[in-house]
Amino acid sequence: MAVNLDKDAFYRRIKRLYGNWKKAEDEFGKVDAIVVSVGVDEEIVYAKSTALQVQHNTASEMLTASARSSHNESNKVNFEKMIEAIRGSRDGKTVGVFMKDKFPGEYMKSWSDMITAEGLERVDVSTAVAYTMAVKEDGELALMKKAAAVTSDVFTKFFKERVMEIVDADEKVKHSRLAESVEKAIEDRKFLGGVDPSTVEMCYPPIIQSGGSYSLKFSVVSDKNHMHFGAITCAMGIRYKSYCSNLVRTLMVDPPQEMQDNYNFLLQVEEELLKEMKHGVKLCDAYNTVLEFVKKEKPDLVSKLTKNLGFAMGIEFREGSLVLNAKNQFKLKRGMVFSISLGLADMINKEGKKDEQKKYALFIGDTIQINEEDQATVLTPVKKKIKNVGIFLKNADEEDEEEEDDNAEELLGKGARGAALLTDRTRNEMTAEEKRRAHQRELANQVNEEAKRRLTEQKGGQQIQKARKSNVSYKNVSQMPREKDIRDMKIFIDKKYETVVMPVFGIATPFHIATIKNISMSVEGDYTYLRINFFVPGSSLGRHDGNIFPNPEATFVKEITYRASNLKSPGDHSVPSTNLQNAFRIIKEVQKRYKTLCVCLSPGFRFTSVRGDKVDILYNNIKHAIFQPCDGEMIIVLHFHLKNAIMFGKKRHTDVQFYTEVGEITTDLGKHQHMHDRDDLYAEQMEREMRHKLKSAFKNFIEKVESLTKEELEFEVPFRDLGFQGAPYRSTCLLQPTSSALSNVTEWPPFVVTLDEVELVHFERVQFHLKNFDVVIVYKDYNKKVTMINAVPVNSLDPIKEWLNSCDIKYTEGVQSLNWTKIMKTIVDDPEGFFEQGGWSFLDPESEGSGAEQDSESEMEDETFNPSADEEEVEEEDSDEDYSSETEDSDYSASLGSEEESGKDWDELEEEARKGEMH
Repeated sequence: MAVNLDKDAFYRRIKRLYGNWKKAEDEFGKVDAIVVSVGVDEEIVYAKSTALQVQHNTASEMLTASARSSHNESNKVNFEKMIEAIRGSRDGKTVGVFMKDKFPGEYMKSWSDMITAEGLERVDVSTAVAYTMAVKEDGELALMKKAAAVTSDVFTKFFKERVMEIVDADEKVKHSRLAESVEKAIEDRKFLGGVDPSTVEMCYPPIIQSGGSYSLKFSVVSDKNHMHFGAITCAMGIRYKSYCSNLVRTLMVDPPQEMQDNYNFLLQVEEELLKEMKHGVKLCDAYNTVLEFVKKEKPDLVSKLTKNLGFAMGIEFREGSLVLNAKNQFKLKRGMVFSISLGLADMINKEGKKDEQKKYALFIGDTIQINEEDQATVLTPVKKKIKNVGIFLKNADEEDEEEEDDNAEELLGKGARGAALLTDRTRNEMTAEEKRRAHQRELANQVNEEAKRRLTEQKGGQQIQKARKSNVSYKNVSQMPREKDIRDMKIFIDKKYETVVMPVFGIATPFHIATIKNISMSVEGDYTYLRINFFVPGSSLGRHDGNIFPNPEATFVKEITYRASNLKSPGDHSVPSTNLQNAFRIIKEVQKRYKTLCVCLSPGFRFTSVRGDKVDILYNNIKHAIFQPCDGEMIIVLHFHLKNAIMFGKKRHTDVQFYTEVGEITTDLGKHQHMHDRDDLYAEQMEREMRHKLKSAFKNFIEKVESLTKEELEFEVPFRDLGFQGAPYRSTCLLQPTSSALSNVTEWPPFVVTLDEVELVHFERVQFHLKNFDVVIVYKDYNKKVTMINAVPVNSLDPIKEWLNSCDIKYTEGVQSLNWTKIMKTIVDDPEGFFEQGGWSFLDPESEGSGAEQDSESEMEDETFNPSADEEEVEEEDSDEDYSSETEDSDYSASLGSEEESGKDWDELEEEARKGEMH
């Protein structure tokens, strides 16, 4: 093995050790020779022998490795030479050894037997050597500073952020699982400040404690209890190139005032200790000074204070002979590095109601360097004031009671709803990806809670009558969101409060969705126009709209038009009109959710074929009315996706479609333009006019239907810009979102998925080396078969995530394909057990849940979430069946069956549609 030996460092350090031995002070004066013997045992992480070896640049390692490889006879010869050298040193009777270092193996046993046989007396020199090694050279100090910096980065960039995410999303995460994630984080360079991950390792497994069960020691391990949102202590230390560091912090969620006061006092105690940690001060004096301070200021906390306040550190994590306690007489020296740790244990929370809230502990600690005259330097400068470690959850009810006389500049509100971590990092500084992930964490909890609520209602046969929603946007200004779009004077849609915040004369002004009559978007030249019409006194309202004008004498806004450029300026990530396009789509979506459909006086319309066959479509039976323009398509389509199937011919159908082929404009304006004669150009001009006339005819029909239904039946237009390629059946097509569905109606069989019926979306086969992935759509009705969309290009992954996130739909992803037939059957068989084990969190690798993320002995993991090749074959065989006991024939709301059967049905329908008329 190649050994890099620093000759100068070796001689310098060995000379210092030899010089102290020559002085014959303390234990050094009792020994005639010092023997350092190192064996092989990977389980021994810290030992004085190995520490001395590392400090002296592996010189001992070379000698020991050479000796270990020799035969027993050669060992005996070497041992005799060493005994002869010991006999010739001073009196030759005593040897200094490290008593606690016990290495296994025949080699070490033979050497120990030789010393015993020779009658040499063993004297423990661990303390004396430790005191010598405790003073670090500049090079060693640089390594320890780097170790402390890495520990600080991991705590700040990973652990603190992760705890904040857990609290924000109200996740259930075990202490042990969180500790494992910290250990895994040191493999990622982004958390290490650019340090090579191969040069770092944990000094000990991170210790995370909460929920009333605390032990303020570094020898304990994180238990398997879930993290409690109270006082959360975390201790972690990272070694860099064999040199140790340590950091301890306490994060507090909604701490009562008494807890905050005690924590602030603990910070004062640490400051007093830092003042005492100077060159020449005895360890016991530093400890006693701090103890006297506590007795004077808060005598009731003396019994709560940890029994020691720290220890020296280096290559060994804890130097047992240099502990900060009441008896240690050793003096501090410049260049020493200590881990100081102060804690208050068994504290009582008078406001606690549950067992895990009644007791708490506070624990802080840092890595410090001893100086000549000034107080010690803190090498782990992670902020620890209350405002930096307190997580305060603001109650929504308290927000409603706040005063409304805030200053004008506070129009945008006092903060985001939910958790607000009082650090320099605010929610407004979050990137788009961070916002998306934060929103997805909120949705993860909502999905499980909503599913459990549905199951409870179904089990008890309950039907909760939905209350009429209020059309008041915000009860007070504090509820206004603080979003960057609002500050930038852009349109922002607050879906939680069903409100559109629009810039009006430079002021962010909220309009409830109930006040918006209709909305339209058009493109004219280089600009996109968004026109918003409002309900005003005298305008027609739907039968359920009621009186939304509490003060009809006020001045009302009837119409607002916004304009944005379609041209991208240098440096812009997107064209300015993107905001208007997104606003149009989301406003349509929120409108559809808010409105309550009703049966109007004109119940529907009738389709009559040339043969006289009639198809009656009732307005209140239409789930989705989709208008697919001929822009970029060969056909223009009017598609109705029905709530309940209707008879046509001899079969039941849930989809009815009317379309007309319009051809395709093929003019090439490039180098072959001269090949087109006058007739070709005339034909293309006629085709353009036909497209325009067809679009106008279809739009007139749509406007008539919407007028008859008082705009409570709205036709949805697919958003082509949000479309992506995929194969829901056997061929690839363009799938396009509408305001309330994902659809493809230009090919048959048609594909329509109602977004309100979707529980979550899971992406399968998401791997770096694959060009495609699959999309699995899971419905709120667990008896319904999941929908699979195969072969989606991987470059569509982020746009799909962004779209789903804007629709408040939870998504997850994984690298393998799952056996959804078996998964859904397991859930249907025992839904309560499924949610008790974490519900859908098993799909999210970052969450604590059931399934693959649970313990290996979990039955659900073994039988449900680890599909095999055999199971995938079973899934294909069962692919045409739902998960309930009902047959497909009885489920008329489902889509058509196999492609051959549906293709035949749609051929018949197509023929009738070509011959028919719309009335």
